[in-house]
Amino acid sequence: MAKLPRPVVRLIEKFERLPGIGPKSAQRLAFYLLRHPKEELEDFAEKLVALKTDTVLCQHCHNVSETDPCMICDDSGRDRHILMVVESPLDQLAIEQSDKYQGFYHVLHGAIDPLNNVGPDQLYLKDILDRLDGVEELILATNPTMEGESTALYIREIVENLELEIKITRIGHGLPIGADIEYADGVTIARALEGRRSL
Repeated sequence: MAKLPRPVVRLIEKFERLPGIGPKSAQRLAFYLLRHPKEELEDFAEKLVALKTDTVLCQHCHNVSETDPCMICDDSGRDRHILMVVESPLDQLAIEQSDKYQGFYHVLHGAIDPLNNVGPDQLYLKDILDRLDGVEELILATNPTMEGESTALYIREIVENLELEIKITRIGHGLPIGADIEYADGVTIARALEGRRSL
């Protein structure tokens, strides 16, 4: 890498920090972009900056959106008696694509993971409690991983301590154990929703 121009090396290093991108992939991406016209790269750079400047987190569900509240939280046709907790915006997107869920969401932006120093305070966990008024069913749709399971149990405990009349369910295991929701197809997600169970 020492023989490459510094701008190329710096870009490769940035690409390597992205999830799933190793050194070889980072080099291929950098040289792929190097072959493109300057105008295309400027447009690409504008789109990257717009990720931060043109998006917000919805104050209610914490999903990424262009508006606050987001389109889902602002939709009066959805069922306000059901709230689904998911780990990430990608999980929420995957569930929406199943066309089987018409309630509202709460996006945690992660899962409790002590090994990586992620505790409840690093997630949008506490404000779930502010959203339970009128909720009859709380669906815990965290990923079926060790971290997702421990997050679901943590949420169940704090909600049960409130002694509210809320049915707490866990998304069914139509999803393979150890897999992430964002990679599942619509049929699998639909089956998982239909097979949810009490926790």
